[in-house]
Amino acid sequence: MNRMIRSLIDSTLCSSVLLCSSLLPTAHAATGLDVIAATSTAGPITVFYPSDSATAPVKRGAVTLDMAWQGTPKSGNQRLIVLSHGSGGSPWQLTDLANRLVADGYTVAVPEHEGDNYHSHSKVGPETWKLRPLEISHAIDAMAADTRFATLFDAQRVGVWGMSAGGHTALTLAGGRWSPAKLLTHCEAHLAEDFAACTGAATELTGSGWDGIKKTIAMPIIRWVLSGDETFYGHTDLRIKAIIAGVPFAVDFDLSTLAKPVVPLGLIRAGQDRWLVPQFHGDRVIATCQPTQACEVISDMPTAGHGALLAPLPQGLPERIQRLLDDPSDFERTSQLPVLYERTTAFFKQHLRP
Repeated sequence: MNRMIRSLIDSTLCSSVLLCSSLLPTAHAATGLDVIAATSTAGPITVFYPSDSATAPVKRGAVTLDMAWQGTPKSGNQRLIVLSHGSGGSPWQLTDLANRLVADGYTVAVPEHEGDNYHSHSKVGPETWKLRPLEISHAIDAMAADTRFATLFDAQRVGVWGMSAGGHTALTLAGGRWSPAKLLTHCEAHLAEDFAACTGAATELTGSGWDGIKKTIAMPIIRWVLSGDETFYGHTDLRIKAIIAGVPFAVDFDLSTLAKPVVPLGLIRAGQDRWLVPQFHGDRVIATCQPTQACEVISDMPTAGHGALLAPLPQGLPERIQRLLDDPSDFERTSQLPVLYERTTAFFKQHLRP
């Protein structure tokens, strides 16, 4: 039953630029790869960074990377970007983005979110959402304390990027406050329309006669898990100066707290997202903060699905999960993702300048 409950609330697996000399790309740098080991209170942090060391194939799970494992760090643009992976995610589905950021001189850190990663699902949903923003702050602390990486960045000018559940993390760090009670209210009103978000894709609606039974079973469990907690949760960090939230889980936020984000906020929209339906999630945030120019849509990809921000895409997942992450037939990632990465680096260059 506990596994079923966890599955039901697992909502996600996953212009002009002001350039200055300190933010120029590092020429010809390879991507170095290393890990800050887990401690008794925090998970491991995967670090990508500029390096002049030789690269070689590095296998991580089903992914083979061409990187300099424990290569000698090279000074880049003195900026750190912390990436928050989606629910059940890993660093390896973010390596294309990390490579692009490193090519522009950034150091990139990817903390493993406790109980909500590729090998542990013990805390998915609101339990991990309470921890994730703190884990981003702890990752900055750990990077600043590590002699291998501390000289590579200014710990007072950090960027954050997150997708899906990581997008929820990003919105929280931007000043958003959320509540389990608001999630329950949403699911009571829109269970069928936003079924994957409310149930974590533990099952799916197929248009058959079983759909009514699935909804009847799901709702009491959702109420059991979410009822009784009307607390609003939030966490910000003054060292974080720019944030990007990609396809974020957002139905549980008090939108008034996102009307004026505490730092520049960029948003990424995937128009064909069937896991976190845009009209309930990212579009509500955009409608709140964009009219007053308090946020910026850095990329609106009308043909993209939920997994568009994962590169490489994960494989070997349950079929219903794979369908939610796989690209729609008319999405061209080979042409659209380079544009997305260009806009991502442009956003950080503009807002992390001295």
